Amino acid sequence: MNDQTIERMNELIDIINEADYNYHTLDNPTITDQEYDKYLRELFELEKAHPEWIREDSPTQHAGGKVIDNFVKVSHKIPMMSLSDVFNENELIEFDERIKKENITPQYVCELKIDGLSVSLLYEKGRFVRAATRGNGTIGEDITHNVKTIKSIPLKLTEEVDIEVRGEIFMAKKTLEAINKKRKENHQPLLQNCRNAAAGSIRQLDSSIAAKRKLDSFIYHLPNPLDYGIYTHMEALEYMKKLGFKVNPNNRLVNSMKEVLEFIEEKEEKRKSLPYDIDGIVVKVNRIEDQQQLGYTAKYPKWATAYKFPAEEVLTKLKDIIFTVGRTGQITPNAVLEPVIVMGSTISRATLHNEEYVKTKDLRIGDVVSIRKAGDVIPEVVEVKKERRTGKEIPFQMITTCPMCEQPLSKKEDQADYYCLNEHCPARKVEKLIHFASREAMNIEGLGESIMEDFYNFKFIFDIPDIYLLKNHQKDLIELEGYGEKSIQKLLDSIEKSKENSLEKLIFGLGIPNVGSKTAKVLASYYGDMDHFMQATEEDLQQIPDVGKIIAQSIVSYFETEENKSMIARLKEMGLSMVYLGKKVEADLEFLNKTFVLTGTLSHFSREQAKEEIESRGGKTSGSVSSKTSVVVVGESPGSKYDKALELNIPIWSEEEFIEKIAKK
Repeated sequence: MNDQTIERMNELIDIINEADYNYHTLDNPTITDQEYDKYLRELFELEKAHPEWIREDSPTQHAGGKVIDNFVKVSHKIPMMSLSDVFNENELIEFDERIKKENITPQYVCELKIDGLSVSLLYEKGRFVRAATRGNGTIGEDITHNVKTIKSIPLKLTEEVDIEVRGEIFMAKKTLEAINKKRKENHQPLLQNCRNAAAGSIRQLDSSIAAKRKLDSFIYHLPNPLDYGIYTHMEALEYMKKLGFKVNPNNRLVNSMKEVLEFIEEKEEKRKSLPYDIDGIVVKVNRIEDQQQLGYTAKYPKWATAYKFPAEEVLTKLKDIIFTVGRTGQITPNAVLEPVIVMGSTISRATLHNEEYVKTKDLRIGDVVSIRKAGDVIPEVVEVKKERRTGKEIPFQMITTCPMCEQPLSKKEDQADYYCLNEHCPARKVEKLIHFASREAMNIEGLGESIMEDFYNFKFIFDIPDIYLLKNHQKDLIELEGYGEKSIQKLLDSIEKSKENSLEKLIFGLGIPNVGSKTAKVLASYYGDMDHFMQATEEDLQQIPDVGKIIAQSIVSYFETEENKSMIARLKEMGLSMVYLGKKVEADLEFLNKTFVLTGTLSHFSREQAKEEIESRGGKTSGSVSSKTSVVVVGESPGSKYDKALELNIPIWSEEEFIEKIAKK
């Protein structure tokens, strides 16, 4: 494949996955944390721009490392999610603005981001039961035997309470110095840094080794505070401290982003004097009610972020500017750099985004430029060192034809990007096919990137419907070098099975611009079948939660194209499911866009069933009662939520009334 963007994404996945294996499985880190952050952020940004190219083995699809076989696997009842990263003041301000757009006036809690190993601690009746690593966010590793050796983690709490808390295991700087001094005397390899030493210690099979390492901990998160009558994050910190956990004292409740920035500046100055390593500041919305309103993305909570301390810049030469073509035809200029090491990692490429970006920075081939890695996984060209120019530099010139198919490029007046409009451009077609077969789309096992490229080059697949005609070429496929009868049969079976997928898989697989997997499910559940979806107008679409003007325009534009409509008709004839197999959303004014709170014991529904009934009618649920609550549904033995609803004069439905409302539709 000649597409440089995909080549870079694949390279990043290989680098990060290898680093994860070395770090999490072998306890032998081969790259620095700064290098890892840089690679991961670059990959995240590329996947954000091209969700159709996300590989199932991409490290962005899970929150942490692999579970190793030496430890028992543990399922987290509440997922241990990672935090999104920000790297400068502007990104923090954008975070603040996104929250305020939800009509929230936030208070923030600022905390030190401890550089260690995340841990989940489980207690029953106040007694320590289990400790687990984050793992992949859903399944972690049982490390109870080693965590018991950490003196700052209590084996018995001050109250007989069932609770799960989360925090960080770390090694103090002086502890590392003492250990390395002894290891040096014994001619043993030195431990690299506090974080790696802590991670390696906690994964020892022999707990006596962990005990000698004198690990420490800070607890900073209570996953379900409302269950304990706690309504703010600061209250949760105080409660955990009261129970006997070690909570970092360097926390501060602030009322503005200005105060957040002041806290960051203050702690960055004192960073080196701390007895433990930190690599940033965590900023969390304080009120739990606000956290619930903001919710989560597929990977991160929207109510918290981690500011990473900035890193150094280095100089190198801009050797060339080359252009890549994305699935949508978007043309992206990319810097080819003389390889340079930035904080331990070698950088030779950097995205230049678009023509305006290059011209604003006045980049010329041959320039000496500064490159920043600021924890950012995308290497960034910061500025040109114009005083280093010799006069031989070549001014940037935007290309006018596609580097793949040589067709003229197009640019709309209100857009910064150029596009190749040739639907048959090889760079676009192969990526569309790969996206269609990908895991989050049609999930056709055995039809990955390299195989799809082969079948395209061998002229077996030119467009999406051709995938479902591969069975007509079974004999030819088996005769190909590297493809056996069993593997081809398995592939064909997977293709046939994909016909049974629910509508959202197909919608996402079509690769409609701006329609991700989450939006595809919302659309599928709302319209129920492909015919109704294809007939939707911009106005209709914008009535759906999470669908704005840009998405609506993309959808309508996609279905205005005769080629796309014809393709869907062919897929329909081939037997692909065109219906949503989940519960269809029906517009019901009693529920649409309203927030419901469930309290007490429901006799006719489980909580999940009641929640599904509400959401299937366009409503949403919340765990706490506030002025923004629309209705409280009350079962037997309601708790304080019922009292709060009475206090705020919020409509209250009995379970019988709830059933009557549902029965109307």
